[in-house]
Amino acid sequence: MDAEQFRRAGYQAIDRICDYHDSLRDRPVSSQVKPGYLRKALPSSAPTEGEDFQLIADDYQKYIIPGLTHWQHPSFYAYFPTSSTFEGILAELYASSTSNPGFNWSASPACTELEAVVMDWTAQLLGLDKSFYNISEVGGGVIQTSASDSALVATVAARSRYIREHPHVAVEKLVLYITTQTHSLGKKAGLVLGLKVRALEVTAEDDFGLRGETFRVALEEDVDAGLHPFMLIGTVGTTSSGAVDRLDEIAEVAKDYPFLWLHVDAAWAGVAFVCPEYREAYQLPAINNFVDSFCTNFHKWGLIHFDGSCLWVRHRKHLTDALDVTPEFLRSKHGDAGTAIDYRNWHLGLGRRFRSLKFWFGLRVRGVNGFRKYISDTINLNTKFAQSIYDSDIFSVVTKPSLAMTVFRIAPKSLPHLRTPELNALNRAFYARLAARSDIAITQTDLNGVFCIRMVIGAEQTVESDIEHALALMRNEAAVLVRNWARMGRRRGKKPFVDSSHSR
Repeated sequence: MDAEQFRRAGYQAIDRICDYHDSLRDRPVSSQVKPGYLRKALPSSAPTEGEDFQLIADDYQKYIIPGLTHWQHPSFYAYFPTSSTFEGILAELYASSTSNPGFNWSASPACTELEAVVMDWTAQLLGLDKSFYNISEVGGGVIQTSASDSALVATVAARSRYIREHPHVAVEKLVLYITTQTHSLGKKAGLVLGLKVRALEVTAEDDFGLRGETFRVALEEDVDAGLHPFMLIGTVGTTSSGAVDRLDEIAEVAKDYPFLWLHVDAAWAGVAFVCPEYREAYQLPAINNFVDSFCTNFHKWGLIHFDGSCLWVRHRKHLTDALDVTPEFLRSKHGDAGTAIDYRNWHLGLGRRFRSLKFWFGLRVRGVNGFRKYISDTINLNTKFAQSIYDSDIFSVVTKPSLAMTVFRIAPKSLPHLRTPELNALNRAFYARLAARSDIAITQTDLNGVFCIRMVIGAEQTVESDIEHALALMRNEAAVLVRNWARMGRRRGKKPFVDSSHSR
């Protein structure tokens, strides 16, 4: 493809991307294809001779678009949101037009320097303490691929620091703490690094957040058993319920364990710190005063394209001491002199994408007020949704709503005798009906044995009428199940009848 062919194809691509976003509301939310559809549609091998690009572009529309789940659809409420903006698309286009591995300052100075700048911009945006700024030359921020990568990097740094200070301690004696509501990234970090992981129980009475006393008891037990606690991964905004660990209490306990690394995973909820009114309730003061590392994903709820996970550390030297491997061919004048950041020593890989460009574009196009408005709008929509659940005779909130997330279940007032196993069966059938629909995407979870439904609002196109539509279809689907349950009743020795088939 030459420059003129690229120009023509580019014009068409931009038009088609605009048409795609304009038509999202009219598309099914989830892909309707069956497993293996693409293998059947495509040739068994690559073409021997090159093909006309128009054919390739048309095949994208024909074969790929139908196989996509539309995460920016206004009726997508599953998992967590994934951002996509026009300014972000342009940033990715520009970044890919100057492809380079960006492993150190010399590889492309602008890539390193812009990342250092935008990580300070985002730190300011969130209200992080200045000790986390790159300009401090002590702490600093770096863009990672995902919160899982951020947690893994932080765990490597924490382990390295502990072993360096306690050289006679065997790795098998180290303990990494998470909770029963921590994202799988905690267990995965332990699996990858061969570490003992202890998951601490959290309860509904504490809104599924870890309390300081629970942590203290676990630490004392493990120390008495000859183990060495070295790290806790705390969470602000758990995946299942948006729960918040009591970092203020945890920090007080951790004062008695000076080599304990506190990492905070705020992959989804951390972006809400752009709005100052949520900072205290979601533990920003404790983060600023006590934690060693903090992560939030702007590619979830922060209007930045995937991948854009932001990791800040209070002491960058702990990262570089753990991850710096510098063969002769990677040495540079500025790296040796310490006059420029070598981000290759801040993550597990060597090469790095030019991810900071989309942050720079997004922050400049939206401004601080634009980010705050977007976050506030989605939280306000969830507040209205949650109030409808509170007011309902058929639904019940399982745990208090968190920012733009509500966790709920069917718990009909007309059937007050139903116990947890029966309600779980009813809600599994309810979720099956919702999952079978093409006009909504939503996910389920389990909170200490209670099966429930997660509603997370975040798509930029979502408006109040979309929430009303979601409530209406949920009520209709739930009503079918409750009517069937009430009609059939409970037969002695048999399970109640639950019709989970999808009907409209």
